[in-house]
Amino acid sequence: MTNAASIQEQMQMCEKYSADYVPSELYHKIGIAWNVKGNLEPIHGMRIQPEEDTTGWYIWAEKYSDADDFFVPLHVTHIDDWDPKIKKYLGLAPGWRFVIAEDYEDVWFDEQLLNRS
Repeated sequence: MTNAASIQEQMQMCEKYSADYVPSELYHKIGIAWNVKGNLEPIHGMRIQPEEDTTGWYIWAEKYSDADDFFVPLHVTHIDDWDPKIKKYLGLAPGWRFVIAEDYEDVWFDEQLLNRS
């Protein structure tokens, strides 16, 4: 999928949930857990306020951990290598969350995320 098609899909996702569109630049980073590569479900995502060269996105599969090394940095351009289903959610603005699985999608706004860093 070209970047233009990805952006269009992200904008459609934002429209579906009445969310503001805030791009996740391809050269910016997300925090992602290694367990996403294991094809585990559900996949969770939450977006806090971006800082510097980050998108503010944190993505993990199945269970969350507070371990310091739970999340690793990944440039957005490489997200398809981990799980291509994630990309269409990356335009949701800070404060948004998602949970997805094979036949399941839940997307909602969580105002508390705006106070996290």
